[in-house]
Amino acid sequence: MSAQRPIHIVGGGLAGSEAAWQIAGRGIPVVLHEMRPLRTTAAHKTEGLAELVCSNSFRSDDAGTNAVGLLHAEMRRLDSLIMRCADAHQVPAGGALAVDREEFSKAVTAALAGHPLITVARGEIDGLPPADWERVIIATGPLTSPPLAEAIRKLSGEDSLAFFDAIAPIVHRDSIDMSVAWFQSRYDKAGPAGTGADYINCPLDRAQYDAFVDALLAAEKVSFHEWEAETPYFDGCLPIEIMAARGRETLRHGPLKPFGLTNEHNPTEKAYAVIQLRQDNKLGTLFNMVGFQTKMKHGEQLRVFRTIPGLEKAEFARLGGLHRNTFLNSPVLLDGSLRLRAQPRLRFAGQITGCEGYVESAAIGLLAGRFAADEQEAQPVSLPPATTAMGALLSHITGGHVQTIDAGPRSFQPMNVNFGLFPPLARAPITGDDGKKLRGAEKTIAKKRALSARALGDLDRWIAGGDRVAAA
Repeated sequence: MSAQRPIHIVGGGLAGSEAAWQIAGRGIPVVLHEMRPLRTTAAHKTEGLAELVCSNSFRSDDAGTNAVGLLHAEMRRLDSLIMRCADAHQVPAGGALAVDREEFSKAVTAALAGHPLITVARGEIDGLPPADWERVIIATGPLTSPPLAEAIRKLSGEDSLAFFDAIAPIVHRDSIDMSVAWFQSRYDKAGPAGTGADYINCPLDRAQYDAFVDALLAAEKVSFHEWEAETPYFDGCLPIEIMAARGRETLRHGPLKPFGLTNEHNPTEKAYAVIQLRQDNKLGTLFNMVGFQTKMKHGEQLRVFRTIPGLEKAEFARLGGLHRNTFLNSPVLLDGSLRLRAQPRLRFAGQITGCEGYVESAAIGLLAGRFAADEQEAQPVSLPPATTAMGALLSHITGGHVQTIDAGPRSFQPMNVNFGLFPPLARAPITGDDGKKLRGAEKTIAKKRALSARALGDLDRWIAGGDRVAAA
């Protein structure tokens, strides 16, 4: 191994494995710490690195019209080990990239174990990493061992890191029917960053409200895993169907209360209940359904939520979910290059930062590895452009999420990459190659293609060193 002091990585999942590969590729030694098989988890089955514990799908591989496919393409251009092994061990899955789980993990493990600058150290890090580890990346994922999670909790000052995450759906703003819905804050009250018209409101009459409550109660729900059974709900995030089960009027006097709101499309008729959506990112392209944390299955959510007036054609950037999770309140706790503000020698990567999905976790690991290598080489840490998939995801994690007073300090929630996280185009395409005006689905596809083309062009300039943004 090199005489340089190594960078230590805790966690041999997708993010940790990718970070190790990126750092070693810069000629810097790495020690990758993985606690399995000496200490196992309730979800993992092997001792292999980058083990896929849920699906074997990396989702869409369409780089032109799908944000995760674009993320694939960006990572390939940055010599991603995870993408290299996924491509080498893919299985038929239509337009998606799916892999043989065992062969994929074996390939990642072999590549890392065989690299002359990487040492794989088996054993649990049961507290904060030793003080003489100058640079550390913590990439322990949603199944972080309890002693390490507790040490991080104490250092960060957060009340809790492990709980049931009942998360609310997020809707693309341009898919909401504003001929039915309207902008207004309750009693037109303007908050510190508001105008008095900060929420999108969807009205329900008495019959619609009753039918909606019935649908919530009857919908099929996600079951708990045995190992999740004793994990508490995150305070203030009860699933909406649990609230509905407490009484038919509970929602109407809770998140669906209609008071202080006047429908601009029908001012004389008062709604019996109102569903509100709150801006979820600084760009204003995504809105979350306020109070709609849910454990309904995804198909049921689409069916039930599209009965809401104004959301009949809603497109979702993220559906609601319920699972045990461990993640940081990253916009508060981490700086722009994923370092813990309270102790900058510690950098975080993967799901623990607040991203969802295999590819997203690996992408944040890739960035964390590059950032740590920049520091080790005494170079300015260079952030990817916000117009790229990686940059958009990083921006969400480190500050793109709106932290509103009424949502509370833990309003930050994990997110998959999606085009709603990207800065808008300076000029969206309005005509096709034939000169005809684009409409409907054609317009949406053209917009996505333009976002993808811009992302890859900006990424290439960043890689070449011509579009560098230094971390604050």
